[in-house]
Amino acid sequence: MSPADDAPHIPVLLDEVIAALDPQPGDVIVDATFGAGGYTRVLLDRGATVHAFDRDPDAIAEGRGWAEARSTPPRLVLHPRRFSEMVAALAEVGAAQVDGVVMDIGVSSMQLDQAERGFAFSVDGPLDMRMSQSGMSAADFLNSADADTIADVLYEYGEERQSRRVARAIVAARPLETTGELARVVRKALGYKPTDKKDPATRSFQAIRIHVNGELDELNHGLHAAEQVLRAGGRLAVVSFHSLEDRIVKRFLRDASGRSGGSRYLPETSAEPAIFTHVSKAIRPSDAEIARNPRARSSTLRHAVRSTAPARKEAA
Repeated sequence: MSPADDAPHIPVLLDEVIAALDPQPGDVIVDATFGAGGYTRVLLDRGATVHAFDRDPDAIAEGRGWAEARSTPPRLVLHPRRFSEMVAALAEVGAAQVDGVVMDIGVSSMQLDQAERGFAFSVDGPLDMRMSQSGMSAADFLNSADADTIADVLYEYGEERQSRRVARAIVAARPLETTGELARVVRKALGYKPTDKKDPATRSFQAIRIHVNGELDELNHGLHAAEQVLRAGGRLAVVSFHSLEDRIVKRFLRDASGRSGGSRYLPETSAEPAIFTHVSKAIRPSDAEIARNPRARSSTLRHAVRSTAPARKEAA
């Protein structure tokens, strides 16, 4: 891809995210999941300085080329690292407090569309799935783990009810080298028919990808990092794409806003000061957006405003 102005994907819930962040000229905002730079472009156009994080070296390289073409580097700082590391990364460049943090969780459209990255089963490619392009690949995991471990991953991260059957089929078919091979094994194990509404391989691919990249731990750590770097009045906006992610975000904001609750028959009380206020309800895409961008269908936005209360210490 060239560093052209046309983004290689359509940012999900873009208008709603920008409204939640309310960027003003001179604001400093973290785009924790840079990807193809969809949110960053608009934030820069609004006059903000953006610290963009991505562990995918391809995303960072594309971002550098695009920024140079638009002559925007002075207000765009690219960080080739995990967004859970934003506290240390921002401190290193003298931006310890920021006005906003946006996170678009999960695999990017850019990654899905590249067969050689191995994230999708719509086209055959190597069984990789690594966002950082380093460390354990999906093939490494599936070709070495025992059936019980694979089944646990499929059940926990893909909510696959027949996880043990699928895991046994994967072990029996080893070695697996491509996304097409894995998809065929899963479909056969679950008795998939081409007329079925949803491809059952979707759940297994999601689970394996989340496991290989440690995505849910990264999300947890990233939310606590955002709590630390946001100034009083700063805004947090998080877009998630499945129930596992959204549950984590919802629980984090519930606890951080002092609405942990107890018995449903008693009023909610908390001895802890609210870390976030003005917590939104779940915001989902309109029918018009889904028609324009089918990948937005499962997205959910939650946002909140940082209070003056001191940040909590993250549990180990």
